[in-house]
Amino acid sequence: MPALTMDQVQQLNSYSIYTTEPKRTLFTLADIHKDFYHPDFLNLMMGITDAATETAAISHFARRYGMFFAMQLYMLAAYDEVWDGKPIELRFDAAKEFNSFTVAMFVNPNDWRYVEENERQVVIEKILYDGHVIVQQLRKVTSISPLTIWENFFGYLLWHYHILLSNPGLADQAMDDIEILEDPKTWARFSNKSWWAQYTGGLSPTNLVNVPVRKSCCFSKDIPGLMACGFCPMKK
Repeated sequence: MPALTMDQVQQLNSYSIYTTEPKRTLFTLADIHKDFYHPDFLNLMMGITDAATETAAISHFARRYGMFFAMQLYMLAAYDEVWDGKPIELRFDAAKEFNSFTVAMFVNPNDWRYVEENERQVVIEKILYDGHVIVQQLRKVTSISPLTIWENFFGYLLWHYHILLSNPGLADQAMDDIEILEDPKTWARFSNKSWWAQYTGGLSPTNLVNVPVRKSCCFSKDIPGLMACGFCPMKK
């Protein structure tokens, strides 16, 4: 398994994904897979964020996991690498960023591996299915739309693909991966449509960076210290 370079570590750090040991582990990704843990998880997220509603607290976590979701596809396109760790090894701790409390992720830098070209489709399908499992579990915690969660994941990914498409050395690979994401067959394990294609309308990420894309509200407006996103569909 490859060790991450310093540049890769810094890229992960910029999205609150750290390769150091956390001071403590409040919970792991494996915990979220356990239905009996959900009340404790909700209480933690309500306490950390001081959110006005349960939906806002869980949506906030979805945005944080969305950083990891998007970085997996970025690392795949940019470096042909993918995270191959176990859910129990993806750990979360409380952190303070820009004077507001949130959760940060901690991973083992040795849990990334190289991806062969003939397994790329399968790897992307797995990333999506893992995201689907998180969507299903978060919806058991409180009332929240799957559209909200997927759009929380895709917001970061849209930016990553815009950057990749701007790089002549990476644009072709990024475009190939986008075509895989747009294909409903890639999602067939749990959906009859491509949630990504629905999100983008089939347009290039570069054409969507500074325009409204979301159809749902992420509820950041209900988290103290955060503002409604600039493209909130609830702003009329």
